[in-house]
Amino acid sequence: MTKRRLKGGGLLQLRGQKLAVALLALVLAGGTAGYVLIEGWPVWDAFYMTVITVTTVGYREVYSLTRAGQAFTVLLIVTGVGTVLYAVTLVAAMIVEGGLHHRFEQRRRTRMIDELRDHFILCGSGRIGSIIAAELRRQAVPFVVVERDPGRLHAVLARGDLAVEADASREEVLLHVGIEHARGLIAAVGTDAENVYTVLTARGLRPDLYIVARAETEDADRKLLRAGADRVISPYEIGAVQMAQTALRPAVVDFISLATSSENLELAMEQIAIGPNTAFAGRSIIEANLRQRYGVIVVGIRRASGRMEFNPAPDVVMEAGDQLIVLGRTDSLNEMEAAAQVGAPPV
Repeated sequence: MTKRRLKGGGLLQLRGQKLAVALLALVLAGGTAGYVLIEGWPVWDAFYMTVITVTTVGYREVYSLTRAGQAFTVLLIVTGVGTVLYAVTLVAAMIVEGGLHHRFEQRRRTRMIDELRDHFILCGSGRIGSIIAAELRRQAVPFVVVERDPGRLHAVLARGDLAVEADASREEVLLHVGIEHARGLIAAVGTDAENVYTVLTARGLRPDLYIVARAETEDADRKLLRAGADRVISPYEIGAVQMAQTALRPAVVDFISLATSSENLELAMEQIAIGPNTAFAGRSIIEANLRQRYGVIVVGIRRASGRMEFNPAPDVVMEAGDQLIVLGRTDSLNEMEAAAQVGAPPV
């Protein structure tokens, strides 16, 4: 209902603008023609006389008027001044109500979305989507929200986030928010069916895109994986497990929360990809001197095949394509990540 009212209001405003322009053009054309026919003036002089009459600027007549010309001028003042005031009032109301400002803001957002690179597309801004957006914002990760509900969209824009009001399962929408340049997509719409359609559409457009999807049921979990999601998360299941672990092992949960929190600047847990021909590829953990040089702890290694190795031994060899799960200071992790990139010189 709200969306329909917004569209109806915009349509009425557009019709009012067109009507004002049409009436103003009609008055100017009629006034010009009247002075040409009644007084026999040249077209330009007749047009000039019409303009200064309807705008009430107070200039004298171009030529002396006959009685018929004076009567026509009175009629032109009555009709023309009212038309001009109507048009001016409409323009002023549009400015006061923020119509122009809204258009400028919309163009600015469109330009910013077009410039996004290596960003996340967040589909949905409900309770789960809002929490995800807050975390991405805290970690300074660029993202754009796709939301169909106008009320939720207004709240997203009020927070200063980029967003579009659209259906995330439509191809043109995902192309508009830059799926071709995106780092990943998070499907967190309210229903499982919508998330499945969104994942299907995104996977069709970008076969290599990393996709995380929200699921409410086990059946949806399987469908989302078949649709192309790389990871499927059930908020209720995660929340229940977290509560159980907090009750059984509160110190462990506190440590993991501390290590993964973006608000903790002293300690962080990160995943660092090993590139080919770098300081780490083909060398063991102890040979790469990770602990002494960077002061980090290697918690695990996710092999390129997807196999996870926890608490690897010092003589375990790191290969290109592996991802190290490491714990350490933020500046040390940044330095190590730079060394793990392609072309970094050996240690």
